[in-house]
Amino acid sequence: MHPQWLSNTYLVADEPGGAAVFVDSGGPLQPLHEIVEREGLTVTHLLTTHSHPDHIAGDAELVERYGVEIVKGPLEVGGLRVQALKTPGHADDHLAFLVNDTVCFTADILFRDAVGGGPDVAPIRRSVMEVLMTLPPEVRVLPGHTDETTIGREWEENPFVTYWRG
Repeated sequence: MHPQWLSNTYLVADEPGGAAVFVDSGGPLQPLHEIVEREGLTVTHLLTTHSHPDHIAGDAELVERYGVEIVKGPLEVGGLRVQALKTPGHADDHLAFLVNDTVCFTADILFRDAVGGGPDVAPIRRSVMEVLMTLPPEVRVLPGHTDETTIGREWEENPFVTYWRG
């Protein structure tokens, strides 16, 4: 996590020595560069959830270092199958990325015990309840800030989801 923004940057690989993609670039990149080298990964793309500065701060560095293409999904590379889920509310261009049906990068729309802020709660509610909460409960949620969770945990314990469920 970035020490000021608490932004996460993720590196997802199909296997050691295989294909990999970055998700957002606002967090510290050096530890992930070290993993790329150590594991012999071939980085092919940068998935961008939305265009706020704390999520794109390292885009130029990743493009220059790896020659990656910045994509909004969907994407299939190596053993990675990425679905782009439209989740507006925090930002009009906001996406969540579901990888191999097991992990969802929710950026700034769903957090552990919270949801993202925005100018209007209605699209945030729709994105959370009609898109993300329809995923299986075991799906890991890796948000754009702070700690990971699961869809099932947020269904049961997130106060916003509990309220919206009635």
